[in-house]
Amino acid sequence: MLRDAMCGDDADPAGVYFGTRSGEVYASRDEGNSWSLVAAHLPDVLCVRAAEV
Repeated sequence: MLRDAMCGDDADPAGVYFGTRSGEVYASRDEGNSWSLVAAHLPDVLCVRAAEV
């Protein structure tokens, strides 16, 4: 898995997010201790940004 895009948020504990060239986005709500697939079947993910809405 090639990871090209990664970012974190300002939450406590911090969230971490990364995207792959295989078109998947993963998220962790516990500073990277566990991960979940949140999107798949996308084009190459070269940029990921976290935003509070």
